[in-house]
Amino acid sequence: MEEAHSPSVRSVLPFAFLLAVPGWIWLIYLITQTLPNLGNRWMFFAAAVIAVTGTSAPLVAYLNRIIKPFGPATFDMLVRESTLIGVYSGILIWLNKGQVLTLGLVLILGTGFIIVELLIRLRTRSEWHPDQE
Repeated sequence: MEEAHSPSVRSVLPFAFLLAVPGWIWLIYLITQTLPNLGNRWMFFAAAVIAVTGTSAPLVAYLNRIIKPFGPATFDMLVRESTLIGVYSGILIWLNKGQVLTLGLVLILGTGFIIVELLIRLRTRSEWHPDQE
């Protein structure tokens, strides 16, 4: 029986480029060419989440290849973890913009996201898959 592996970093690169390149271009355009009115601020947060999600995807794939706490990850898990990193960074940017971001809040939010991901991975591992016997 072959040992299952997480998706390689190379297989995640198309997804990463599909999100990172337009996200960073959109973010740079918003910063340099627009005024910070309400609509552009929300577009800034959306562009930041998309750009960080795409940028973090290869790193998440690499880390899931070398660290396997609950077995190999699937591509869906890599997308979810990358998205969580993007959303986490968007929340931190938003809180920093409102001048309420503190180190304690950063640690609490990060710990919360890590616990949520570990619980989702634990639930996924405990599911019964009859075709893998």
